[in-house]
Amino acid sequence: MQYRLLDLFVRPARARAEYWRSALGVVAIAALYFGGTWLALMLVAQVVSPMQFLGILRKIATGSTPEGLIMLLSTFAPLAMATSFVLRWLHQRNYRTLFGQGWTRDFLRVLVPLVAFQLALFPLALLNPDVGRSTPLATVLAWFPVLLGFLMLQVTAEEMVFRGYLLQQLGARSRHPTVWMLAPSILFGVLHFNPADFGGNAIYPAIWAMIFGCLAADLTARTGNLGAALAFHFVINLSGMVLVGLYGTLDGLALFTLVINTRDFSQVLPYLATDLLSMLVSWLIARLVLRV
Repeated sequence: MQYRLLDLFVRPARARAEYWRSALGVVAIAALYFGGTWLALMLVAQVVSPMQFLGILRKIATGSTPEGLIMLLSTFAPLAMATSFVLRWLHQRNYRTLFGQGWTRDFLRVLVPLVAFQLALFPLALLNPDVGRSTPLATVLAWFPVLLGFLMLQVTAEEMVFRGYLLQQLGARSRHPTVWMLAPSILFGVLHFNPADFGGNAIYPAIWAMIFGCLAADLTARTGNLGAALAFHFVINLSGMVLVGLYGTLDGLALFTLVINTRDFSQVLPYLATDLLSMLVSWLIARLVLRV
């Protein structure tokens, strides 16, 4: 498999791509991210009552109300800022180098057909007897512009780290996909391991996330920028947050929710398999649109 534009994408990282430097960068990003989030929460705790603060934490933990979902997405701001700071401090380069050339163009070219694909699937999802109405349309429309902005923040922060920073740093050292594609995607999957919600089935959503990471990395390497991966990530998350969400998980603005026992493998498997198939088709659509 040829990735002609990968060299162009990783070029800004070559000057300071030592493994020790990249490892230190990951640790610094994580520390600054968690530290920044903790500081923001402590500031909130100073201006509200203890009971109100506990209520805010509960809303953020599930994202099952409009306010909770937006607050949860806002916690990715420290991640984007931490990545930008570490890039400047440790690698002496600008955060814009993470995005590559022509990323805005590719983002817009991929965004529209992927949205159309998800809208085409939407009526089929409603045939599922486990799918029911959730958030009123008027509420979704009122919050929709705010959601778009904060969702873009979330996917941008994650793409900056996994398909930007890690892919560039590792790709500058090795051309082998197991290094620049698989390693960051395994980490991405590990961070989506959620036994609190999925119990013994938690490994399967983590594998799903790892496969997503590989597909997003593939698009990035094929195009030489983050545009397609950003659109891919954005539309998948938007569909799950607005059209049909998983009950009790980031469903604060979902028009419909899927109600299943996430600890029952027989119920989780069809849901994940359908999601995986949709994701693979979305990846193919992005490639067809961009001819890569």
